[in-house]
Amino acid sequence: MDNEQIALRTSYFSIAGNTALAIVKGLAGVFGNSYALIADAIESTTDIFSSLLVLFGLKYAHRPADDNHPYGHGKIEPLITFLVVAFLVFSATVIAYESIEHIRTPHRIPRPWTLIVLGIIIIWKEASYRIVIRRSRITNSSSLRADAWHHRSDAITSVTAFVGISIALLGGPGYESADDWAALLASAFILYNAYLIFRPALGEIMDEHYDELTEEVRSVALTVDGIRGTEKCYVRKSGTSYHVDLHALVDGHLTVTQGHDLAHRLKDTLLEQIPNLGQVLIHVEPARPVG
Repeated sequence: MDNEQIALRTSYFSIAGNTALAIVKGLAGVFGNSYALIADAIESTTDIFSSLLVLFGLKYAHRPADDNHPYGHGKIEPLITFLVVAFLVFSATVIAYESIEHIRTPHRIPRPWTLIVLGIIIIWKEASYRIVIRRSRITNSSSLRADAWHHRSDAITSVTAFVGISIALLGGPGYESADDWAALLASAFILYNAYLIFRPALGEIMDEHYDELTEEVRSVALTVDGIRGTEKCYVRKSGTSYHVDLHALVDGHLTVTQGHDLAHRLKDTLLEQIPNLGQVLIHVEPARPVG
């Protein structure tokens, strides 16, 4: 299965899981007197829309290059990630506002059985995070990484809800708002996760440097017979692919044809040895004579 299929199937998995959990959390929150669970349901509902955005972004990003987009359509991924972050910030704001309103309004203690529901949700969401984050690393997808952190933030809000409801049940009358304070704390976690998602996507848009991949490109280049060294090496990410501009040092007495053939061997070797490389541009330069 190629990276595109892995990414798309992972996105479908997230949509199905978030839809089911939004319904379960909403019903449990209403009938179990728990605003923390209702807040969880709100976040899962926004997760559904963000996962749909991720699905759209993945499909668009894998369109082939054309005359108007010679490097492909991969830059849509970080743009989609920004929208996902916006959904996170929106849900955190709604949860915080409603939590404060509930803290100021007397209400009943949540039902004990809501803890069982939350326990199952926590296990499921953490498992979902691990599945999606692993596949985001396989595919180098920033939008899938954002989707994974949605699952992790959901697990965190469920943990805080579990703690809040437990305090309310153990404390009894006077501790009813512990559930709401838990939801308020969860909103702060969601905002922090939003930043963790936003920062790498911003780096991708700004073409920040990839040190480890750059060193790998230089190392592989030196394994090609005729390459005496490397000079400039620029790497930038677009979607799930990395584009490389490399200045390679060769014998200055080579003919133009020999230099051209050597550059092609180097390019083919890089594409073969390093997964997820997209376009590779080789600039041949004469090496300085030794001594």
